[in-house]
Amino acid sequence: MGIELHSVGSAPGLRLTQRIRQIPWSLVILITMVASMGFVMLYSAAGGSPEPWMDRQMLRYAVGVGIMLTIGMVDLPRLAKIAYPLYAVAFILLVYVEFMGEIGMGAQRWIDLKFFQLQPSELMKISLCLVLARYFHGLSYEEIGRPWVLIPPTLMAVVPAGLVLKQPDLGTAGMLLMVGAAVFFVAGVRWWKFAIVFVLGIAGSVGAWNSGLLHDYQKARLITFLDPEQDALGTGYHITQSKIALGSGGPWGKGLLQGSQAQLEFLPERHTDFIFTMLGEELGMVGGLLVLALYSLLVVYGLAIALRTRSHFGRLLAFGVTMNIFLYFFINTAMVMGLIPVVGIPLPLISYGGTAMMTVMVGFGLLMAVYIQRDHRVGRRTTGED
Repeated sequence: MGIELHSVGSAPGLRLTQRIRQIPWSLVILITMVASMGFVMLYSAAGGSPEPWMDRQMLRYAVGVGIMLTIGMVDLPRLAKIAYPLYAVAFILLVYVEFMGEIGMGAQRWIDLKFFQLQPSELMKISLCLVLARYFHGLSYEEIGRPWVLIPPTLMAVVPAGLVLKQPDLGTAGMLLMVGAAVFFVAGVRWWKFAIVFVLGIAGSVGAWNSGLLHDYQKARLITFLDPEQDALGTGYHITQSKIALGSGGPWGKGLLQGSQAQLEFLPERHTDFIFTMLGEELGMVGGLLVLALYSLLVVYGLAIALRTRSHFGRLLAFGVTMNIFLYFFINTAMVMGLIPVVGIPLPLISYGGTAMMTVMVGFGLLMAVYIQRDHRVGRRTTGED
């Protein structure tokens, strides 16, 4: 059941200049528009100053664009070859952070590289997309129907999600499982197996609640989600202030630097997890809908790339990356609106943060690689069949 990572088609023979001409610059412009909204809001979050957030975010974005374009030039067979090694590195880092990681805001999630705070769980999101695309790429539809064939990819998703949950980071653990499930679905896993997993998940959630696997603050967040007013100055403070800020923005907003909840620091984490709330207060419903429209276009672009490519590996990879981007903005915006419990998921390209920014830009780089080589197929087996 080995995979032959050879080329079928003309894309790998393209010269560098030809590949550059294939870069989807409309996607680059769309990404830059979203990031620019982030720069503006970070400028406002600092009270009208580029320091300490906007200038660093712009530098990170510039580096991220370089990384994105570089990854976009890489052959799909080469990306498939590094899938397992990259996953192994991400997994080792997850284990390392469990014992030696930096602790911040009650969680042990980071590795201090002095010049950069690395969050291995973010690296795992991309690694999981790559390794699942590589694994399912080598299987036929009939093979996917065999239950034991699904054991390795299930462990690939569940084990790191368990490590992330232990940090604790419920939001990222959930994202890993949902991205994995999305790739499983596109690969052709039968729907009834998802139904079984869903039932087992419900039972496991009840068991986790009763057994003490969930931390007290995670239980408090779930209870607060159901009734945030019961402790408006405690566990419900974040979401209560978020709703006040969003509601006070009205259709057109109070204006840049004029948001009372954000500028008077009633709104916590206004430059990271709750930056969409500040955007809604200062730019109103129109500004919020504009951001959501830009994100939706990015998702549609990613899905179009996944449907257009002739490579099964590229299709699975593009869909997994696109699902990851969708979950980023959907969970964050739903969280600050009070539609789901509060979890630590940033708003991609807009929230201040280094690892999340690099993860998203690497994901877009993978999408570009798939797009540039959309007419290129990667052989599935050592016999050369596709």
